[in-house]
Amino acid sequence: MTDAHDLKRRFSRQELLEEIGTSGQQALLDAKVLVVGSGALGTNLASSMVRAGVSIRLVDRDLLEASNLHRQILFDDEDVAQGLPKALAAARKLRKIHPQVAVEERVVDLTPRNVEELIDGMDLVLDGTDNLETRYVINDACVKHGLPWVYGGAIGTSGMTMNILPGDTPCLRCVFPEPPPPGTLPTCDTVGVLNTTPAIVASLQATEAFKILLGAEEVSRELLSVELWDRTVRPMAIKRNPDCPTCGQRKFEFLEVGEVAWVSSLCGRNSVQITPAHPVEMDFGALRGRLEPVGVVDDKGFLLQLTVEDHTLLIFPDGAVIVQGTTDEALARTLYARYIGT
Repeated sequence: MTDAHDLKRRFSRQELLEEIGTSGQQALLDAKVLVVGSGALGTNLASSMVRAGVSIRLVDRDLLEASNLHRQILFDDEDVAQGLPKALAAARKLRKIHPQVAVEERVVDLTPRNVEELIDGMDLVLDGTDNLETRYVINDACVKHGLPWVYGGAIGTSGMTMNILPGDTPCLRCVFPEPPPPGTLPTCDTVGVLNTTPAIVASLQATEAFKILLGAEEVSRELLSVELWDRTVRPMAIKRNPDCPTCGQRKFEFLEVGEVAWVSSLCGRNSVQITPAHPVEMDFGALRGRLEPVGVVDDKGFLLQLTVEDHTLLIFPDGAVIVQGTTDEALARTLYARYIGT
């Protein structure tokens, strides 16, 4: 049972803020937030939410590696050595930070097939992802269901954030009508990322999330761009597009692709992730026997790892696979079909 005195003491400095107070703190304790992604943005966001008393559902399938540690604040070398999924490792740390706040981890991708189930029961969605495909799916689902979400992006020494309040503010497609062609945007593979960049962007996102959850009048309705190296902050007014396919015409095109495989490159991982059109229950025993003649197979319990020449396939129980050693989506599909099937 929650000790009321312990909670009062834990959040005493937060309750002193006139912007929050006792009633506001209770509102935060009652709130539920979906944090999509457990990387640089996601770990900062999740930490801020849990430390403030907000219950979260954390969604990410990615696995930890050493290059994550310079910017992903909830992880350490031991987590990397264990090869844990980020969502699982992050949830373990968060429960130690505040055992009385509910933390639910989901080691899955957010896709058109499961997004509506993942946002069910949530009061707000926080974007801690590293790819636009997922953000368009979040945007469609949140606009469809009238759920606020906070967009954030961080790369190099630059970042941006924007609140999407369905029916009030522009949505993501008002600002970025269509996804850019593959390979045209910088990634942390190509330009890197300063570890303070996602920390600053996530702090801005989290602050806006608190304001939204508290019903504050000061909620931003602008796109905020920050450049840390030259200390530039640029708020940009964005108008709703009455012809926007999503919030204007209510055509949720990114929710209508559930019959195809979901393929995306993983920022900073030299990897491609493939999620099949329909989840399956993999028989690891049978699959291991089939794969052992073609490569080195390691059964880690929560996944099967196959190493063949220059590539490693991380195979999950629902049929999703991370192909390591390439960012070529066509090659990743070929390897998936060759060793897993179509």
